[in-house]
Amino acid sequence: MTDTLHHSPSGPVLLVGGYGTVGSALARLASPAWPLLLTGRTPSKGAALAAELGAAVERWDLDDPEPFGAGVRAVINTVNDPKDRVLAAAVRAGIPYVDVTRWTHRMLRAATVAALLKPAAPVLLSSGWMGGVVSLVSASLIDGLGGADSVDVAIRYDVNDSAGADSVDFIDRLGQDYEVHSGGSPATVRPLSDARWVDIGGHRTKVARLDTPEQLTLPLTRGVATAATRIGFSSAASTTALLAAKAVGFFRWGGGEKWTSARRSLLYSPGTDGSAMIRIDVQGRNGARSVLITDPAGQAHLTALGGFLGLQHVLDGAAVPGVAFPESRADIAEALATLRSHNVTIEDV
Repeated sequence: MTDTLHHSPSGPVLLVGGYGTVGSALARLASPAWPLLLTGRTPSKGAALAAELGAAVERWDLDDPEPFGAGVRAVINTVNDPKDRVLAAAVRAGIPYVDVTRWTHRMLRAATVAALLKPAAPVLLSSGWMGGVVSLVSASLIDGLGGADSVDVAIRYDVNDSAGADSVDFIDRLGQDYEVHSGGSPATVRPLSDARWVDIGGHRTKVARLDTPEQLTLPLTRGVATAATRIGFSSAASTTALLAAKAVGFFRWGGGEKWTSARRSLLYSPGTDGSAMIRIDVQGRNGARSVLITDPAGQAHLTALGGFLGLQHVLDGAAVPGVAFPESRADIAEALATLRSHNVTIEDV
């Protein structure tokens, strides 16, 4: 049976995964502006949030063949959609759509699926790090320099921060090489390779390569010859454990469902008192700039802000139908102003 979403300009915004860690933060950001419909596997878990926000909550388990139907003005997906179920339902119905959860290969597939369905509404694949915030800030720096040859992103992942299980899905990508642009040509990179020490907000952090979508999209949208993203951890023990696991080949032979718990245990220990910190270094023929992005409310909040910006964009009358990425929008300065209004700092270092 087929899911039957239909476009209702006066209907609610559908948040798939709307009461998870990122979904809850996004719902709180969006609820003053739009009525909301929250969905997930277990609606009872979202009842309190729905009551708080005056939202509706319904069951939509993406692993369950039971069809889902609703009339909505936009869809934003905050959970894994491996069969492109939410994407296809939204695009077929001509509903503005935002996705903040895909790794690069899934994002490429989503772009292909959406393009083949010939979207009549905006489809924003906002899965660059932190819901596309890194892509937006990088694009602003590139444009300010009149173009750039290289973009280097260094993430400080705070293991004390609140996080949902999906937030460490990149663990499952650490056994798979991935393709980037280096020097203007395609290049294959091994995860957790090319390690280096970087100062991120006064924290000397060892960072290593990670597969993230902005390494693909920034060369396409901004003509960057080399884009590289690396990740390090606030816990030296976590960094040591991951690099040791990589050294013995764990992420290659320890793939599959059998080892999922072991892989997640290397990193997934969510707390309640963390912050998001990301350093971006951009170099071009006209100079260089380095900035630090900080969100004291944490990584889930910053990801939710990226999704919120995406939702604002696809519901803007100026947004055009078709597949786009966060840095494709024309009003990047306005988007960064919105981030700052939510206590995110973007400062030169």
